[in-house]
Amino acid sequence: MKHHILLVEDDFDYASILRQYLEFSGFNVTWAKDGKEALKIFPDTKPDICILDVMMPHMDGFTLAENIIDKHAETPFIFLTAKGFKEDKIKGLRLGADDYVVKPFEVEELILRIQNILKRSQKPVVKNAPEPMVFSIGKYIFDGDNYTLSHEKITHQITEKEANLIRFLYTNKNKLLKREDILKEIWGNDDFFSGRSMDVFMSRLRKYFSEDPDISIPSVRGLGFKFTTNNE
Repeated sequence: MKHHILLVEDDFDYASILRQYLEFSGFNVTWAKDGKEALKIFPDTKPDICILDVMMPHMDGFTLAENIIDKHAETPFIFLTAKGFKEDKIKGLRLGADDYVVKPFEVEELILRIQNILKRSQKPVVKNAPEPMVFSIGKYIFDGDNYTLSHEKITHQITEKEANLIRFLYTNKNKLLKREDILKEIWGNDDFFSGRSMDVFMSRLRKYFSEDPDISIPSVRGLGFKFTTNNE
């Protein structure tokens, strides 16, 4: 069964060529010329992955990604941009992008990146992980079935990757986990991009758990992280 890609690119000629390459490589591709059109057709296309240009009229790629994440957090996405500014890359990572590709690029490289992301999203990446379940973490309730983390009246809707990361950290609570071990378990590799993505995810988890002062996720410079909890 072919994977479905939603390609959002305002340059017609560029999108046409890229679409042909992707279809020739075995993907089904739906093209949208801008963010507003993409958001409108998204529910019907149900893509396996989105490729989003950053600079577009009407709605830029970052805003489009935020809208997609709000209702379809499980859908992976890649940003395409002609800009190589560090600030743009950090913003993309903070939004939860699975990759960030700067134009011009080799199409073969993009296809490999897409395939790697799809492989990671198709199967659980936490080795020997327990079946999704509901359990308490300090003052929180973690629901692995419905991807939620709840504290009193606050419920955070989390992504599958966030759930896997929380489960892995909690399973190894109060232990020092090396960066490369976390990356290989959750991201599937320990390259630079994945490392920056992990740092963003850790910052996000710290915010999620900020209501319980007995829970912390300190970083150990040059080594890794510890998920510490004092009330269990």
